[in-house]
Amino acid sequence: MLESKTPQKRFWEPGESTVERTPNQLVISHEQPGIMPMPHWHAQVEINFVFRGSLDYQMHGHRVSLQAGDLALFWGGLPHQVTDTSVDPLFIAIHLPLVHFFRLRLDTDTMRKLTHGATLVTRTPDGTDFGNFNRWSDFMRAPEAHKRDHAIDELLLRLERISFEPFDLVEPSGLVVPESEAGETTSYATISNILTYIAENFRYDIDSADIAVSADIHPKYAMSVFKRSTGMTLSEYIALMRVSYAQAILMQDDVNILEVAMDSGFGSLSGFNAAFRRVAGMSPTDFRRELRVRSTLPH
Repeated sequence: MLESKTPQKRFWEPGESTVERTPNQLVISHEQPGIMPMPHWHAQVEINFVFRGSLDYQMHGHRVSLQAGDLALFWGGLPHQVTDTSVDPLFIAIHLPLVHFFRLRLDTDTMRKLTHGATLVTRTPDGTDFGNFNRWSDFMRAPEAHKRDHAIDELLLRLERISFEPFDLVEPSGLVVPESEAGETTSYATISNILTYIAENFRYDIDSADIAVSADIHPKYAMSVFKRSTGMTLSEYIALMRVSYAQAILMQDDVNILEVAMDSGFGSLSGFNAAFRRVAGMSPTDFRRELRVRSTLPH
């Protein structure tokens, strides 16, 4: 006699994740969400759509519960943790590189609040959401670049439509850390302050001393705690923000490369080219050329 399998909650193993190590790549998780033993953060914006069941998040200073049909958007650069789920839920988590966050045409206040840790949630799903998110998941995993691009463009339009329907913008009310992690409160608060400062000032000439002042800590400690917590140095993270912003400009406007470099916060064209190659794997000129080639391909 065969034993029937009872659905179980899934527990996420941090070592299984790749999203933190690929800050400039699109990463898709279309599966049963797992309960996390600790918060994590990553450089991408994260979109969740729940197909069935429910899951609970401990976000940066607030909690969010998502039910079937809910669509959520939040900045993954701040600590977040799935603390519980229903039995046998299913969702899609789309981790979008920052370039796409900067392409979003949401109002300035909403964008600012998102970078400060707010979570945008709509609980009035479009009638096509269930089918579209399945299709976008397939397209984003496809080897053809134009399919991935098409799915991302449609996803951004869906996110922009949230502003025309009822939605919640859940803002942090202060950092909340479970008692079991009380000893880490200072570290999480410090990381949050650092990330917020960089998000607001990466287009300016900033260094570790400026960042340390914003977090009220010593520059060496700022560099140490950031590297230990995120796996990236402060300079790498700032470069990631700047390159992502530059990519967004290159995708939209036919502007001079030097102007893009200056507008993105780089002090020199050589520094911009080196950082762009390091983050994007190609030069800004090659990136623009590839965009033009893709635009001529049949969809």
